[in-house]
Amino acid sequence: MREAARKACPQARYEDGDLTRWLPDDRPDLVFSNAAFQWVSGHLDVLERLAERLPAQGVLAVQMPDNLAEPSHALMQEVAMQGTWSQTLAGSAAARQELPPVSGYYARLKAYFSRLDIWHTIYNHPLQGVDGIVAWFSTTGLRPYLDPLTAGERHAFIARYREKLAQAYPALPDGKVLLRFPRLFILGVRA
Repeated sequence: MREAARKACPQARYEDGDLTRWLPDDRPDLVFSNAAFQWVSGHLDVLERLAERLPAQGVLAVQMPDNLAEPSHALMQEVAMQGTWSQTLAGSAAARQELPPVSGYYARLKAYFSRLDIWHTIYNHPLQGVDGIVAWFSTTGLRPYLDPLTAGERHAFIARYREKLAQAYPALPDGKVLLRFPRLFILGVRA
């Protein structure tokens, strides 16, 4: 992703770092994050620190998936707790926690911004059956469950997950399923 961004916008400056501790050296005009902060425990603290670094009219723009209550994710957790791998995966749910309520973001961030907009958008992604859902989450949401498992356990986990997905996401007449995907957006403009 970083390499693609560098190719698309070579004039921008890019830094790699630990998001839980990172602060820009200078006062950037824009801090933009797409689907990263949901992985950071206590990310409201980080967002506050970043907001403090913005200059007048600086912008904080953040998007995070807010989909842990969706069947796609609830079923990951259910399969994790029911299989022979349940002991191995006992701590996997902690890899990502539910997002705070919108009022929590507003209460913590409003003091930094003259304009603060927070909203949810729900996308409905048409995917090619339950295999499309598995592929969609194979590099994100499924990783904390699959990474600690052996190859055989991964195969069994995915097979059981597919079975449960088929019940929760019935195929439409064209063979597709609709993956409901809520996302939270935060846009703050510094005073």
